[in-house]
Order: sequence, then C-alpha cells, then structure tokens
Amino acid sequence: MARFSSLTGLGARDGAGRGRVSTMRRSRAAWRRPGPSVLEAAVSAVSNNPDTGRSGRPAWRDWPGWQAWSAADRSVFELVAKRDWPGPERILPRLSRSANHGRLWFAVAGAIALSNTPRARRCAARGLASLAVASATVNTLGKRSVRRQRPVLDAVPVIRQLHRQPVTTSFPSGHAASAAAFVTGVALESPRWGAVVAPVAAAVAFSRVYTGVHYPSDVLVGAALGVGSAFAVRGIAPTRSQLPSPGRPLVDAPALPEGLGLVLVANARSGSREEPRDPVEEDAELEEPASLGVVRDMLPKAEIVCCDPRSGQLDEKLGQAARRAAELGGALGVCGGDGTVNTAATHALRAGVPLAVLPGGTHNHFAYDLGIEEFADTCRAVQTGDAVAVDLGRFTPQPSHSGDEDVEREPGYFLNTFSLGAYPELVRIRERWAHRIGPWPAGVLAALRVLRTSGPVEAGLGGKERALWLLFAGNCAYRVGMAPVRRHDLADGQLDIRLVGAGRWARTRLFVAALTSTVGRSPLHSTRRLRRLMISDIPSGTHLSYDGEVAPAPRRLLLDKQHEALTVYRPLEQ
Repeated sequence: MARFSSLTGLGARDGAGRGRVSTMRRSRAAWRRPGPSVLEAAVSAVSNNPDTGRSGRPAWRDWPGWQAWSAADRSVFELVAKRDWPGPERILPRLSRSANHGRLWFAVAGAIALSNTPRARRCAARGLASLAVASATVNTLGKRSVRRQRPVLDAVPVIRQLHRQPVTTSFPSGHAASAAAFVTGVALESPRWGAVVAPVAAAVAFSRVYTGVHYPSDVLVGAALGVGSAFAVRGIAPTRSQLPSPGRPLVDAPALPEGLGLVLVANARSGSREEPRDPVEEDAELEEPASLGVVRDMLPKAEIVCCDPRSGQLDEKLGQAARRAAELGGALGVCGGDGTVNTAATHALRAGVPLAVLPGGTHNHFAYDLGIEEFADTCRAVQTGDAVAVDLGRFTPQPSHSGDEDVEREPGYFLNTFSLGAYPELVRIRERWAHRIGPWPAGVLAALRVLRTSGPVEAGLGGKERALWLLFAGNCAYRVGMAPVRRHDLADGQLDIRLVGAGRWARTRLFVAALTSTVGRSPLHSTRRLRRLMISDIPSGTHLSYDGEVAPAPRRLLLDKQHEALTVYRPLEQ
C-alpha cells in the first residue's frame, strides 16, 4: 500500500513537473510567435464589435433607413422585372452590351464630330473627357467603397438577360455614369446636341435595370456621379460660353427681319481646293452652295449673289453689293473664307454699312474668333440687330528714302494677320500644291521647303537695320505662342508684333522651340504690343501676306490700326 502510495506520489510529482514544463514551453512559444496581422485584427474587431451586424456586416446596413431604402429598391427592381415589356426585348439588351467599355459613346462622338463644325468637335471632345473622369471615379472609388452584390435574376425573363453577366460589384452603375457624363458634357457645349443624345443615354441607363444587372439606386447614383464628372471637367476646361465674349463693345446696327436689306455675296469656290482652270465660267452657270439653304430659310428676303473668284469679278461684285446695301439702309453679307471676308470688310468700311460674316471657307479664323461658328449664328444676329465694333489692321505704302512716291498709295487692310519673310512664301507654295495633295500635306511640305530654302529679309525697324526670318503682325493680341491661335478681344487697339531674327541655325532652333513649346523663351523670338510700326528698306521682290493673300511688298510701309472701325453682326447669346 505504501509502495502504491509512493508510486502514486511520484506519478503526481512527475505529472506536475510535466505540467510545469509544458506550461513553460507554451509560454515560450507564445512569446516567440508573432501576433495577429493588422488585417486579421481589423476583421476580428469588426466581427466582434457590437456596433456591426451579423456576419461582420457594417452596422449602417442594419439602419432602418438603409433597410427601408433597400426594400424599396428591390421592390422597384422586381416591378420592372415582372412587368411585360414586349417592345424593348431585342433592343435594350443589345444597346446595353454596345455601351460596354464606352464603345457606344466613342461611336456617337465620332458621328457628332463628322458634322465638321467647331462646336460639334468640342461637344465630342468634352463628352469623351467627361466619360473618362466618370469611369475612373466609379471604378476606383464607387465600386470599392460599397461592395453590393448583383441582383438575383430569378424574376428577370431569360430573353432580357445578358449573355455574359458582369463580374464587378453592383453599386454604382458604371454604364449609367458613363451615359450621364457623356450627355451632360455634350449638352454643356451645345444644348441641341445634348437633346439629341439624351434619349440614347436614358435608354442605356434604364437597360441596366431592365436586363437585371443593377438595382434602380445603382443607376441613379451612377448617373449623379456622371453629371458631377461633367461639371468637374467644365471647372478645369471652361466651355465657350464661360470664356470672355469676343468683339466688344456693342454698337447699333439695323435689325433686318427676314433679311430685308441684306445683300449677300457668296464665294462659290470658298473652302474648295480645285485646280484653277483657264476657261471662265459665267456667274449664271454657278450653282448656289447647299449650305446657303439655312440662309434662305431664316432670311428669305435677303438678296443673294453667287460669284466665282476665278472670274476676277469678286471685288467688283462686293463693291456693288456694298453700295446696294447702303441704298437699302441694310448690311453687306459675305460667305467665304478669310480672304473673301477681308475684301468684303474693305468695301463695307468704304460704304459705311455693317458686315455680316458667314463662315464658308477653309479656316474662318475671323468668324471663329468673333464667336460665329454656324450660318444660323449670323442669321439670328442679323434678325435682332446684335453687332459689335472690331479693329481693322492697316498697311499703307510710304514714300521711299529717295523721295519717289509709290505708284499705289491706297492702304491695304487685314482682319487677322500681316507678315513679311518666310510665311508669304509658305502660303504661295501651299496654295500651289493644295489642290493636288490636300491642304494639310501641302502645308507640311511647304513648311519643309521654306525651312530649307528661304533666306532672311533685311529691313529697317525703328531706324535700325535688322535681318529677319519672319515678321508677324496680328490685328489685336493673340494667345501666347509663335503661331496665331485665338483672340479673345477684337477691339484692343493694338498690333501683336512678333519678330523672328536671323542667326546661326535660326530656323532649326525655332522649329525645335516650337516642338517643345518654348517659343516664348527663345532668344530668336520677341513679342511687342504696338499701335504703329514703320518698316523701311524692304528688298525688292519681297512679298507680304495678309489674311492668307499674297502681294508684292513696297519699299516702305506703315502698319497701324483703325480702332473699332468695322461693325460686324454677332449673336450675343451663344
């Protein structure tokens, strides 16, 4: 018995020793083992937190307001799913699939841009930019913040369901965000284009509920994000209506209801690059451009004359039309490019009548800077009498140093730009090749040839002889850069003078500066704002360019301005 007791006591002591040893091993192991990770701790805290719902669900999903909204959301979804929609069964699913990855909106933007107007191109660009911002916002913030499961498709008829179901979370709807962003961006530039695109965007948004891939609230919140994205883009890149209004101050001009008193001369060849022909066509054989149909509809009482500039009668026709407009107490209208508008402005100034400009040429710089982009813009301004005063640049031949008078002392005018040096040669070469290979390739080839072959022009500026590769004078200040881009004020009373001096590797250095957007810091390029500039000792055989036209330069000339000399119709409400 004693032996048994001793054995029992030994066993007890051994058990206790083993217990102490195992306890020490466990504590040592616990000290060596690293603690739970931050992610494990967060998950544990959420699952054990009394402020969260069952299954680790955030507590806000158990709020009565959220539950009521979710119940109403599901009720509307089931109502749409159970309702019989026989018409859209073959249309909406395809429309929904076409909007995947923005393909539908890229196609719509391309179709809008094909109308080939500046406003339409801005609509397309702004719509796509808004879409990009909305898509990035939804995919990076929206869907990762609220991981909502997609609806159950039991109640949705099979014919409506998409062949390939989305794999991302449900909230918010990326398709609705993209559709709302695109249509809002387009509407901010042009309400008319926005009204055209809006039904398509609404159909895409509804199709996401119709096909069963989104709850209604997913679509509503996605659409709100899309609208916000479009306005965010507008905050970074203002629309044209937010920019300063060009062409101030306002002046009085006769209102011409239905165009009564407007005499319009249309250049039948404006915007075309046809090769010149020797035979001269009679004006009676000319066909009126189809684009003038807008003028016929809005201004049915206007007198319209079509003229072919190859007949050499464009200047004469514009002079006759200006005198006729003065007799009627009306206005001179012109449909054509910058060169045609330049000629019309000269006759309107001499006759003392307002000018109505229809942008019918290739570039239409003056019309676009004035805020006129479509024929309807001018027609509305003519009907209401809305007009502004603009400056007119002038270059006048002066007597040479020898005392000999130039044969022709009549001044020339420019609405946009005047230049000496390389640019007139570039214009001549471009116009010679444009009808064969197109305007843009001709411009590139002409620039390359001028860079290779042209030389500096020695001329006197301010009593000092200078070697110039280019002298540029803009009618009013252009935005910063070597090439004229855009003007926001057409009555500032100043000439925008830019000089490119000749020097070692001048052309190459200037070309590199243009490519790197550092023209304004190039030592070869200088800019001044002047009211007048005298240019003397111009070499014989030098040409000048004004508003795209080229003419021989006199030995000496004066550049100055006629401030607010021309009255031009312009719609005040864009």
